[in-house]
Amino acid sequence: MSRKPTLAVVGATGAVGTVMLQILSQHADIWGEIRLVASPRSAGRKLAVRGAEVEVLALGEEVFDGVDIALFDVPDDVSAQWAPIATAKGVVVVDNSAAFRMDPDVPLVVPEVNPHAARVRPRGIVANPNCTTLSMIVAIGALHAEFGLRELIVSSYQAVSGAGRDGVDTLRRQLSLVAGGELGTSPGDVRRAVGDDTGPFPAPVALNVVPWAGSLKDDGWSSEEMKVRDESRKILGLPALRVAATCVRVPVITTHSLTVHARFEDEVTVDRAREILATAPGVVLFDDPAAGEFPTPADVVGTDPTWVGRVRRALDDPTALELFVCGDNLRKGAALNTVQIAELVAAEFTV
Repeated sequence: MSRKPTLAVVGATGAVGTVMLQILSQHADIWGEIRLVASPRSAGRKLAVRGAEVEVLALGEEVFDGVDIALFDVPDDVSAQWAPIATAKGVVVVDNSAAFRMDPDVPLVVPEVNPHAARVRPRGIVANPNCTTLSMIVAIGALHAEFGLRELIVSSYQAVSGAGRDGVDTLRRQLSLVAGGELGTSPGDVRRAVGDDTGPFPAPVALNVVPWAGSLKDDGWSSEEMKVRDESRKILGLPALRVAATCVRVPVITTHSLTVHARFEDEVTVDRAREILATAPGVVLFDDPAAGEFPTPADVVGTDPTWVGRVRRALDDPTALELFVCGDNLRKGAALNTVQIAELVAAEFTV
């Protein structure tokens, strides 16, 4: 018998959780009860979802009683601890942390690219990719389906909200410290103005770009760069895909951007690439440099699609395309994709 499934949002008070509630209120209402869950210190707060105020519950085993699907937006260690507790109660967990992304028994899903993967979940968990990967993979997946991807070389320009509320607060504080003067004209002047107030970043991010995001991995690579490589391979089903990524933090509040050099199996044409991108679900082609039209974070923020511009064939390789892509890292890069996965799973309850 079909019914509306019960949903829990774990981490409902966080930056991504807040956007999840907005999206749940904007999308078709396919849910029965929506239960909001957070840490004990947030318990008792009331948040709006679907036009009603709902009280936040403290995370504990009992909050999963009667729940069908749970969205997790919590730190890796919290997901690692609580997702198995939820699945033991029969809950399907859609997890936005990195705790399970590369687990071979956990599908890593982007509904526009590999929706079929969500149906096979041996551990009862479906993982949501990292926001940097999600900012480009919908467009890349559409091109791969036509041309057959061989190699990716990407540079990311990542918004500070990718580092959470602390990242946003840090940039705003630093902007107030450097505004209205002549800073940025001599070595070290920005660092002196900012002092030790670099927040989650290793260097000032105001009036600057920082070629580092994530934690240190082997041979000088960062965790964000390795996520782009490993997650792209898993989502596209290309375990030997060659990927090189450099992740850079920029003074943008929300919306990641990437330059992409994508090599394919055979010769490509810009006209065909543009046709594919213009009709691909979840993609907006915005590409007329002569008219000054190409995506920028200031225009893309708050929207759902992946925006693509500057589509060119590589000058020295007829099998390669150059692209510039932008995607809101809190929407498609986190909250929206998680909700879309949950909606795929929810359809199983209405068949």
